[in-house]
Amino acid sequence: MTRESLPTTQARKLVELLGAVLPANAFWRRKLEGRPLLRSAEGCRLEDLLAALPLTTKDELQRDQEIHPPFGSNLTYPLGAYTRIHRTSGTTGRALWWLDTPASWEWFLRQWDEIFRGAAVGPSDRIFFPFSFGPFVGFWAAFEASARHGCLSVPGGGMTTTARLRVLLETGATVVAATPTYALHMAEVACAEGLDLPGSAVRVLLLAGEPGGSIPETRARIEQAWGARCFDHCGMTEVGPVGFECLDGPGGMHVIEPEFIAEVVDPRTGAPVPCTGGAPAEGELVVTSLGRLGSPLIRYRTGDLVRLSRAPCPCGRPYARLEGGILGRTDDMVFIRGNNLYPSAVEAIIRRFPEVAEFRSRVRRRGEMTTLEVEVEPARGAAGPLEGPGGLRERIERELERTLLFRPEVRLVPGGSLPRFELKAKRFFNETTR
Repeated sequence: MTRESLPTTQARKLVELLGAVLPANAFWRRKLEGRPLLRSAEGCRLEDLLAALPLTTKDELQRDQEIHPPFGSNLTYPLGAYTRIHRTSGTTGRALWWLDTPASWEWFLRQWDEIFRGAAVGPSDRIFFPFSFGPFVGFWAAFEASARHGCLSVPGGGMTTTARLRVLLETGATVVAATPTYALHMAEVACAEGLDLPGSAVRVLLLAGEPGGSIPETRARIEQAWGARCFDHCGMTEVGPVGFECLDGPGGMHVIEPEFIAEVVDPRTGAPVPCTGGAPAEGELVVTSLGRLGSPLIRYRTGDLVRLSRAPCPCGRPYARLEGGILGRTDDMVFIRGNNLYPSAVEAIIRRFPEVAEFRSRVRRRGEMTTLEVEVEPARGAAGPLEGPGGLRERIERELERTLLFRPEVRLVPGGSLPRFELKAKRFFNETTR
């Protein structure tokens, strides 16, 4: 595959997708009704096809499942053809059910091969999965794909963090799959239990679920605590595993473009934002999944903010890259004292302080003023004063003010008082929208 041949391949697969779903998929038949170009799409350029297709939102999918319970009408085949069912986390509204046929699931697993190859994970590796298996699609896909890839796949469900760490060490795991938050929590528990993670066989951490995997300060904390290399990847229950970090290009994620069309739009207007003059396109990521025919999504607004670049990568892959990974969520941005603020900006600052074990931030409105409050839990045995001049609280406040250009309120809380998370962390609370 070359950079020049990708649009042709994507256009051909998009035409095949439309040909498969339009006759049988009620959701897409209704949504695309009356669009004449799609009746003669064969041979059309990719940009013309995309211009003829409307954007799709999560609200549409949620309404569809409410009107056609429980699974909605985005089903290309009879219900009996589906063998997999998963559900979104529900962090941005009503949770969505998502179904896969055996063929769609096989396509889903093939994308994980790209993720493993990007991190140089192969059959000689032992991958530990420290989470309990529920309806979230990523765990099942990663575990099954790991076994298919020839790796020894070690389940870690139904255990305490301490028990998981001991299993990880006893089995000689070389790769760990986790959220950035849980990777940090495992390191915190290992330190308390006297377990030597840097001295273990673990050499790779596959991270996902949060922006932290691409936040340099968070990555550095994880890599130092584990003595291993972090690799970020991204995806969604609705579309599948979209991107992966490669060995030679840290700090960004390739889009698996033979199977996904990635676009960038202005999050306010939905207008396309092209890559021009070699500059990255910044805005909201829009994704079309080309091989998940059983429940496809076309021009889906992910809500993820990205910086998409077409610049060459040292690894030689022709795929576009999301520089800095997922930068944030469109629905998480708040406006404070003349500044746009994303939760990832707060995390990047807090992770500069090794004395901090955990944190939580709240945006509140006091009269006409919007304020940011940050609760900080010091790490066990944190060196130096916590309060007073030069103390931890004052240093964090100064660094936040220097970077964010306004002064938040920082409050220290007792050790162990803030929640720990196995899956996606909830550290940011916007109370101005209530």
